[in-house]
Amino acid sequence: MGSSSLATPLSLAKSVFSSPFIFTRGYKITRHYSNSSFRASTSVCDDLKEVRSTDLVDLEYAELNIKHKISEEVGHVRIRQHVNPLSSSFSKPAPVPAWEEVYKDPSLPLMVDIGSGSGRFLLLLAKKNAESGNYLGLEIRQKLVKRANFWVNEMGLSNAHFIFANAMVSFDQLISSYPGPLEFVSILCPDPHFKKKHHKRRVVQKPLVDSILQNLKPGGKIFVQSDVLDVAQDMRDQFDEEAKVLEHVDTVDTEEGWLSENPMGIRTEREIHAELEGAKIYRRLYQKKILMDSLQ
Repeated sequence: MGSSSLATPLSLAKSVFSSPFIFTRGYKITRHYSNSSFRASTSVCDDLKEVRSTDLVDLEYAELNIKHKISEEVGHVRIRQHVNPLSSSFSKPAPVPAWEEVYKDPSLPLMVDIGSGSGRFLLLLAKKNAESGNYLGLEIRQKLVKRANFWVNEMGLSNAHFIFANAMVSFDQLISSYPGPLEFVSILCPDPHFKKKHHKRRVVQKPLVDSILQNLKPGGKIFVQSDVLDVAQDMRDQFDEEAKVLEHVDTVDTEEGWLSENPMGIRTEREIHAELEGAKIYRRLYQKKILMDSLQ
């Protein structure tokens, strides 16, 4: 991306933050995971007021160089932020793709991102691990899937794919048909559905948890996170109930049972927005026990 295409706020963001993954290292700004405040020195606070979270997202994913790669067919994507997965329009399972046509090598380990959003998080992972794994995004908003697959083609990736699917309905049918092992599942900042009567719309429900565990290989991992404590606790409770099968990976720094930092090395778009606003991110990483078969 040439310098002429960079907006002033994005240029400012680059001058304030040093790393595409951990923006704050080596500068006067420090992210504090111990509380919900975003502390900054006086010398850069005024500059930060001019930096929008969208500029930080662009900076985080600048390596993809896809911001302006939108075809006439896809066009500008406007999407609904909240979708009811229990609607009859999302009750039909997604068709299983021909995996040998989707991936160059469908025997490679698979990572599935449930609720992949724009897909840029998964695309960057796929680009960085082109020969070692395949990446699948499941997203309930069809326009985002269409654009993400357009980006896959534009980037020439043979290890990334996105499917328009309601994970609550389609996960097992899709993943059980995949030829290789399911190695990693992520559920990152899912729709919180705040109203109590709408909690049943939250993606992490018992049937999905069972489906993930059934398909996940021994030693495989599940990573969940949210900037909404109630949602994070809900996901934690669901997976903690599977203690015979799962163990929480706490070998990295934790605070009150939550991982202090994102172990993926790449932040999601929602994560970037939330942290800039000073929100705390609640994270849990689980691993399927190697001896699961002997426990059954």
